[in-house]
Amino acid sequence: MATLFIADLHLDDSRPQITRLFEDFLASDEARSADAVYILGDLVEAWIGDDDDAELPSRIARATKALSDSGVPVYFMVGNRDFLLGQVFAERAGMTLLEDGTVHELYGRPTLLMHGDVLCTDDVAYQAVRKQVRTPQWQAQILAMPLDARRAFAAKARADSKAHTGATMETIMDVNADATADTMRKAGVSRLIHGHTHRPAIHRFDLDGQTAERIVLGDWYEHGSVLRIAPDEVELRGLALP
Repeated sequence: MATLFIADLHLDDSRPQITRLFEDFLASDEARSADAVYILGDLVEAWIGDDDDAELPSRIARATKALSDSGVPVYFMVGNRDFLLGQVFAERAGMTLLEDGTVHELYGRPTLLMHGDVLCTDDVAYQAVRKQVRTPQWQAQILAMPLDARRAFAAKARADSKAHTGATMETIMDVNADATADTMRKAGVSRLIHGHTHRPAIHRFDLDGQTAERIVLGDWYEHGSVLRIAPDEVELRGLALP
């Protein structure tokens, strides 16, 4: 009995070995025997719409649908790279979409689930862009563009993001402690699971007189990363390439 969490895979044609690792993981005995599998955002390097006819989205859909068809619920929460992923693809992939900031009870413990980017409040420039691209008007305008134009737009957005990351202090791009505590307090939880920062760790701290837990999922750039939560165990570990 265990629940599995992954995030920040950033799947891309330039790193086929990571896509294969993702497919192997979902087909593994561990995943097929899980109570549920959660993907907390940034599954791909860039999502240009549910109508993308490239091979990578099809491979993802086959892998997640096979897991779902085996009886394991697959939950998905969008991140900052795949916020255009919608209900059409989710149904094709056998995934249930979750709102950022959803609380699920895991073996008797309410747990707040987030991608994590909204907690990085010190990065004011990023938050301004995030607010713009999450509006229905902006998204409708992008999705109305031809696929080739969307691919070019996504490539430029990735380049701009890389430049911003390189020019911004790491501490600014991490979660803000006060924002994190306030978010957990409002949700009424003492445990938070998120990704986005690519800094896998289990942080324990005091929150209003009780021990709280913030679990950060790892990225999949050089290897995989998975969080396994069981009734009496919390394990955050890497996944080696084949």
